[in-house]
Amino acid sequence: MNFPQLKIGHMALKVPIMQGGMGVGISLSGLASAVANAGGIGIISGTGISFAELRYHIRKAKESIQDGGYIGVNVLFAMNDFAEKMKVAIEEKVDFIISGAGISRDMYSWGREAGIPVISIVSSARLAKISERLGASAVVVEGNEAGGHLGTERPLFDILPEVVEAVKIPVIAAGGIMTGEDLARAIQVGASGVQMGTRFVASNECDAPLTFKEKYVQAKKEDTVMVKTTVGLEGRAIKNHFTELISDNKKVKIKKCIDCLKDCSYRFCTMDSMITSMNGDCENGLVFAGARVHEINGILPVKTIIHNIMTEYKSCI
Repeated sequence: MNFPQLKIGHMALKVPIMQGGMGVGISLSGLASAVANAGGIGIISGTGISFAELRYHIRKAKESIQDGGYIGVNVLFAMNDFAEKMKVAIEEKVDFIISGAGISRDMYSWGREAGIPVISIVSSARLAKISERLGASAVVVEGNEAGGHLGTERPLFDILPEVVEAVKIPVIAAGGIMTGEDLARAIQVGASGVQMGTRFVASNECDAPLTFKEKYVQAKKEDTVMVKTTVGLEGRAIKNHFTELISDNKKVKIKKCIDCLKDCSYRFCTMDSMITSMNGDCENGLVFAGARVHEINGILPVKTIIHNIMTEYKSCI
């Protein structure tokens, strides 16, 4: 059967699935190229890596892609190195750039000049309309079920119909997407595809360490908690020693500030806590995860994950 085709700019996908851009070091060339090779869209997160590392992972992903897969880069507007990271992505001629945690007029004009689609992550119809007016090629609408930093308290399927109604560009549904049934529901509402982050963390090809992936597999429904980070937003993480340390607005001494955020509360170092987890210590660092992480019961190849989702999708329509 023919699956619904997600088209953004020059990109025409075999399966309507985009992989979420997860920092720090969770989605790099390994995960992104695996998703692209399986027919979806792969994303390298530029958060928490150097310009040289970003350039390296873009090139490595491109070398690993077969049959014309697509690779993009996620750059966060909230980061001080936003403009420089975006310029690296443009210089390396990625297929698209995706950005959240704020909107910049410049990023759309830079994308237009380079002929590279720019996708915005939004959490409301109002922000989707602004993004479209400024030049976004598509929007990812992210509900409260997502992992990491959240821009809304509303569930995805409350917001999604409003965004679909508000814009003419492709709308990609994100936040709590785990199964083919979720994909079918999003398509039925009017989305062009879905974005998945949490499910792809528990994959063989994900760039995170095994201890990080195992934290996902072992998580129970009651194991996620909302934390207020120094970015100024709430985020969903898996409970551990570090979430206890920062609960109730408690402070944790910052060893060395690298001045990574445009606006920071300095209550603790969000970046350092994520690097700690990425280095394998998943008790003393943040482990962001979506609300349905407890549904994951194994680490699988990316190709198998996508195949399972599309098989489930077929049984729903």
